[in-house]
Amino acid sequence: MTLLKLGLLLVSLAPVTPLRGDVKVTPLLSKDLTEVPGKEALVITVEYPPGGSDPIHRHNAHAFVYVLEGSIVMQLSGGKEVTLTPGQTFYEGPDDVHVVGRNASRTKPAKFLVFLVKNKGAPVLIPTQ
Repeated sequence: MTLLKLGLLLVSLAPVTPLRGDVKVTPLLSKDLTEVPGKEALVITVEYPPGGSDPIHRHNAHAFVYVLEGSIVMQLSGGKEVTLTPGQTFYEGPDDVHVVGRNASRTKPAKFLVFLVKNKGAPVLIPTQ
């Protein structure tokens, strides 16, 4: 097993992956999509602490977001900033750059579920300028 594959395996098995500050990503499920060779589905939760945010990034995947708790602010490059509350959804395509991802509150945490369809073994998040 190459060092890169070992590193990707360890990252995918980590119960909690920090992003920026206290933002936490928790993997829930990873499944090869056998009908679509080379693709996998990944389900994660993201928890923003009060005032928490993501760096500018992309996923190179189809990402479906569902807000569980609190309120989050999302924006894609060229799009409008939107504030989402529990039960609302958001979509990011493989070519989208996520320029705003943050907790709308400075006093309450926020949590959302993300379902990704991506290339098998590809990183979940790619920091971008």
